[in-house]
Amino acid sequence: MGIKKGDKVKDFTLKDQDGKDIHISEFKGKRVLLSFHPLAWTPVCADQMKSLEDNFSKFETLDTVALGISVDTVPSKKAWANELGISNTRLLSDFWPHGKVANLYGIFREKEGFSERANIIIDERQNVVFVKVYPISQLPDIEEIITVLESY
Repeated sequence: MGIKKGDKVKDFTLKDQDGKDIHISEFKGKRVLLSFHPLAWTPVCADQMKSLEDNFSKFETLDTVALGISVDTVPSKKAWANELGISNTRLLSDFWPHGKVANLYGIFREKEGFSERANIIIDERQNVVFVKVYPISQLPDIEEIITVLESY
C-alpha cells in the first residue's frame, strides 16, 4: 500500500546530482515537495523539473524545499540538470538499490522499472499532507502544488 495523507514520512537518504547525500530527516522544520518523475531525458519529466526550478523562489517564500526524484544515476542527473539549466533544485537519484524510495512510498512501477509521476508534500513535522499520482504522460500542475502549500 502506498503512502497517504496523514502518514509519517518514511525516512530515506539519496544522492543529489552533485553526489551529496540528502536525508529527508534533515528538512524537519521545513515543508518538502517530493516530485517523483519516471525518467530523466524525457520531455514531460524535463518540464516537471523545470517547473520546480522556475518556482524555486516561490518555494523559498513558502518555506518549502522541492526535490526531484527518479531512478536515474547521479551522473545522468548531473548532465540532465546542466542541460536543463537547473542550478537550485536538487535532483535525487533513486538508482540503487533500484527504486528503493519509490518502493518505500508504494509508487514504484515494477513492470517498467521506474516510479509513478507523483507529488508528495510533507509538512514541518514530517507528516504527509498531500499525495497525488498523475498519468505518466501528464505534466503536474505546479499552480495546484503552490495553492496547496499556501493553504496551510
